[in-house]
Amino acid sequence: MTPSMPIAARILAVEDDSLLAGQLQMHLQESGHCVTLSDGDNGLLLAERGSFDLILLTVLGAEGLGVLQQLRRRSHVPVLLMSALDDEQNRIAGFSLGADDYLPKPFSIAELGVRVTAILRRVAYERQGPPSCEPDELYFDETNSDVSLAGSRAGLTASEYRVLELLWQHLNEVLSKTFLYQQALRRGYARHDRSLDMHISHIRRKLQTIGYRAACLETVWGQGYMLAGGSERSAGNV
Repeated sequence: MTPSMPIAARILAVEDDSLLAGQLQMHLQESGHCVTLSDGDNGLLLAERGSFDLILLTVLGAEGLGVLQQLRRRSHVPVLLMSALDDEQNRIAGFSLGADDYLPKPFSIAELGVRVTAILRRVAYERQGPPSCEPDELYFDETNSDVSLAGSRAGLTASEYRVLELLWQHLNEVLSKTFLYQQALRRGYARHDRSLDMHISHIRRKLQTIGYRAACLETVWGQGYMLAGGSERSAGNV
């Protein structure tokens, strides 16, 4: 079951560009969230004192990463980094210091909204605790990045786990390759990159090995992938 979205998430947006900050606030408030704006100088103080569900943090070189590092020493609130520095080194540094997502500038407000929704879905899912132990239901073990069925572990890698978890959270929804690369594999999508296809193949095989049949991992040609369960499941796709 897909967890319900928080009705009004409390979001702190740390952004020095007043025009962009205003656009962020307007869009997210229209989506039902409560948004607090701050510049870089006061962002860390607000993040430590306030009670937020998500922090949007602009990164301006090492200084922004330093703020993230300090924040992670005191809080586990999800952080989405926004930065004009889109090279691999900076993305790796951001994720290594505890970022939950990394959005390169310039970006569309619509894409930001999708990423915010994805993070909040994951947080809501994690707060639900372990799934009920029905015989045909998967148990998601966040600590070990693996799933099990009736005590049998699938043996997923960390990347495979993130892909499956994201598809599970969006049961019966088609997720594009671009979205899965960004949210699960944490890098941009390139046409020649077959990593996601390989992960999908391995997940299918491992779920078959433990006897999971309640949902089916399907390829939707030209669109992406979907975990189909119940009436949405198609014949012939394993």
